[in-house]
Amino acid sequence: QETLVESGGGLVQPGGSLRLSCAASESIFRWHSMGWYRQVPGKQRDLVARITAGGTTYYEDRVRGRFTISRDNANNMVYLEMNSLKPDDTAVYYCNRAPTNFPLWGQGTNVTVSS
Repeated sequence: QETLVESGGGLVQPGGSLRLSCAASESIFRWHSMGWYRQVPGKQRDLVARITAGGTTYYEDRVRGRFTISRDNANNMVYLEMNSLKPDDTAVYYCNRAPTNFPLWGQGTNVTVSS
């Protein structure tokens, strides 16, 4: 059964840090590039970071230098380390294949950056 389960979100003050985790089923994860997306109400879901199966990373301009994506190929896990968080980073964060999505989304994890 294919699953994507995100965790690690929460409320953090501006300038703070969070580490998001994504547990993916092997059929979704193995040999595929994976990404972290985020969505705010009323807007489309945007890809903010991507990592290939070999570990090459790509970042959207607004998060480059602050976010770090990584993966654990042995355990089908994807991580997003987020530092220097800003209120504009507030969103629901999802993981999935990237850039072409698997036709299934997890429940996401809420990140709120506020003082």
